[in-house]
Amino acid sequence: MERTEAWTLALTTTRTGRQSSSSASAILVVQMAAAKHSLEEVEDKPLPPKARKAEDEERSRHCPYLDTINRAILDFDFEKLCSISLSNQNVYACLVCGKYFQGRGKGTHAYTHSLQMFHHVFLNLETLKFYCLPDNYEVIDSSLEDIKFVLKPSFSGEAVKTLDASNKLSLSLDGTQYLPGAVGLNNIKANDYVNAVVQCLAHVPPLRDFFLREENYAFTKDPLVVTLGELMRKLWNPRAFKTHVSPHELLQAVTSASGRRFKIIQQSDPAEFLTWLLNALHPRLRRGKRSIISDTFQGHMDITTCKLPPISDTAQLQAIDPNDEQYKPVVQDSPFYCLTLDLPPAPLFQDDTHLIPQVPLFELLNKFDGVTEKEYKETFMKKKFQLTALPDYLIVVVKRFTKNYFFKEKNSTIVNFPIRGIDFKDYLKEVPEAMAGAYKYDLLANLAQDSVPGTQLFSYRTHINHKGSKHWYDIQDLTVTETLPQMIPLSESYIQIWERQKE
Repeated sequence: MERTEAWTLALTTTRTGRQSSSSASAILVVQMAAAKHSLEEVEDKPLPPKARKAEDEERSRHCPYLDTINRAILDFDFEKLCSISLSNQNVYACLVCGKYFQGRGKGTHAYTHSLQMFHHVFLNLETLKFYCLPDNYEVIDSSLEDIKFVLKPSFSGEAVKTLDASNKLSLSLDGTQYLPGAVGLNNIKANDYVNAVVQCLAHVPPLRDFFLREENYAFTKDPLVVTLGELMRKLWNPRAFKTHVSPHELLQAVTSASGRRFKIIQQSDPAEFLTWLLNALHPRLRRGKRSIISDTFQGHMDITTCKLPPISDTAQLQAIDPNDEQYKPVVQDSPFYCLTLDLPPAPLFQDDTHLIPQVPLFELLNKFDGVTEKEYKETFMKKKFQLTALPDYLIVVVKRFTKNYFFKEKNSTIVNFPIRGIDFKDYLKEVPEAMAGAYKYDLLANLAQDSVPGTQLFSYRTHINHKGSKHWYDIQDLTVTETLPQMIPLSESYIQIWERQKE
């Protein structure tokens, strides 16, 4: 009614030609009030569903804060917990500072962070969706796909097949070139033994290919399996932002699964860790009686055990009946993941030449020829070992430590071995003539142990054969350098992984 009277007054004044300056001002004020009131009516009127959807899509595809994302600090290697509540539910990563926060609704930690720090773009670590806070709308932009891939790398079946034939270099954000698969792992405190073992396993093709395809173990959500798979995919990621990876999440899973036997802050034996890891993964990945672990690494041997009489007097020994049941040899089939080789005792005194003792690998392998006997005085037993079946990937552990009543002593004897073409058929119980050439192996990975000068500590590094580039690399935590294969046998080899030659 007020607007009608205002327009009538304006029209009447114009017709009579008696408009004064004060009347013109009054009319102008009334017109502005009417226009404002009309605009408010339009704004208060709800938009049709189609119009509102179009408006939301327009806002989602044109977020003004994408240029605030700082990719240089994003790696997503740490445990996905809210940095305030320490909850792992509904966690979002701030793409400006890299911190993790819970929730995105009003009053949540992510919402509060966006208001306090003016950080607006967040990523849901579970759904891989981007949101702008505090406005709380989804951000849709193809330029963010690289961040998704860094958080959760994925490999197609065709990409996995070409890994061992590709030597293509990748670029990190800072322009540094790196070779996928030859990537360093961060030593957070004292986890170099874990890093070295993971580097070895990440270059065993069937195991690597299994973990690169997440659907292969989708039947389990066990943290040990999931975090190992994530770490392997990051090691082979061709689109990484950085040239190194932190194994923090795997270390947390290992500490929990092992009952704190293996920790981040305390160095452990890599051979013990490898044995534990394989035995822990097998039941978690088993389908029926088999798993990728048993299919890849499991062999079989016959162990002949014979009880020794606990008598040192010769006359009493002669009086013992050798046909007594308790002294008869017992043969047992035993599966294995690792072959343990015993080094000869190190010399008690060094001569003036200070030469490091050396021994051929073939001499150590005689332990498994079915003839050589080994006595175990603690249990009054003697045993013979004979290999009956070899896996495609054979793990060999050189036993370098002996324990006595006072301390743990290391044997630094160098083991001489060829890099290619070592033949294991002489240590098998039976070899069909047609299979005589099927037991030749090439070295795939070598874990070496180095003493830290002036301390009783050790450091561990890995020599890996990168098949795509046809080069060997020496990897120690974050340091990755190319090396010559002739240098590998000169190291104090501790763990070796051998690959059966393809026919």
